[in-house]
Amino acid sequence: MNREALILGVGATPFGRHLDRGAGDLVGQAAHEALRDAGLTPADVGAVFHATVSQKAIDGQHMIPGQVALRPHGFAGVPVVNVENACAGGATALWLAIAHVRAGLSDVALAVGVDKLVCADPAQGLAVFDGAMDIAHREETLAALAALTEPLPPELSADGDRSVFTEIYASLARAHMQRFGTTEAHLAAVSAKNHAHSVHNPRAHFRRAFTAQEILAARRVAWPLTVPMCSPVSDGAAAVVVTRSDFTRDESAVAVLSSVLLSGTDRAADDAGRHIGRRAALAAYEKAGIGPQDVDVAEVHDATAFGEIQQVENLGFCPIGDGGPWSASGAGALGGTVPVNPSGGLESRGHPVSATGLAQVFELVSQLRGRAGERQVPDAHIAIAENGGGLYGIEEAVAAVTILGRTR
Repeated sequence: MNREALILGVGATPFGRHLDRGAGDLVGQAAHEALRDAGLTPADVGAVFHATVSQKAIDGQHMIPGQVALRPHGFAGVPVVNVENACAGGATALWLAIAHVRAGLSDVALAVGVDKLVCADPAQGLAVFDGAMDIAHREETLAALAALTEPLPPELSADGDRSVFTEIYASLARAHMQRFGTTEAHLAAVSAKNHAHSVHNPRAHFRRAFTAQEILAARRVAWPLTVPMCSPVSDGAAAVVVTRSDFTRDESAVAVLSSVLLSGTDRAADDAGRHIGRRAALAAYEKAGIGPQDVDVAEVHDATAFGEIQQVENLGFCPIGDGGPWSASGAGALGGTVPVNPSGGLESRGHPVSATGLAQVFELVSQLRGRAGERQVPDAHIAIAENGGGLYGIEEAVAAVTILGRTR
């Protein structure tokens, strides 16, 4: 039996504000789009891996959210596994679907992710993120992160409502700036690039270009981060159909070269070489038998612009510490050395948490098939997705890296 895993179909709703739609409606749309793309029906699916946070935290559907969301759309009788792994929930569902198919348990598995985070009370949507860290030691964790750099002067204090993770990313960004010389201008360059990419993505939450100057002048959220540098609160769903190469001869299928999921470790703050994202990337490259120099296009977890700077370092596109200058040079833009986040990334495409990792794969499959329209990376053969979730200590609690390859 040839157990090479393939991605046969992908689907995604537009990300944005969907006040008139429920999570089940959104996930049903994405799932059926992915199945149509694969030329299959719900009856062909042997198992479903369903990721969500909001159905539990906001809707109160603490148990069986996948069964409740999917049965009205024809997914009955098959195993439905409910997944939660913070912002890496969708990527974790995909990791499970790939493992399921490779184990020979089913010919076809479906990974879906959905979240509705836009609420009548915005604070309710932001509060969802509070549970993505060790709540028993919340204040100690935030204090330890803040202690990585000198205290901020009062004139640089935060403005307006924000999630706790904005504060976390700001602390990590300031530490990177202090250690490596990363600047606000570097952050603005990343954000401007991603907003420019999203103009060509019809599924993106935001499709407006910003200049770096506009981004720097925007409302400050937590220094050095301004609003356009941060991902919005979004609703949306995405889905991916996984099968084996002996199940299909469809030339549009995309090969899964590697799929890695890791948890964090205890490490010193200055030991960037052991960062969870770096460890996951190195493991994924080894399993795929390639290196960073072979990657044509990437999607990374830019919950803020700093996230992208850190992850292009972790993925080996540049030395650790050089992510700011590398990004400001245009190397990660369309037409650059390794285009990063051609979808617009979390900053512009949006971030409905559990759908994000699968939306990254949606974009990369579109790129490898040559179907990305005006944001197409020419002749893309190898693609990589990095998706992180939560915080434990000084880094993400979970990291997923997936490497895909064109089959034709």
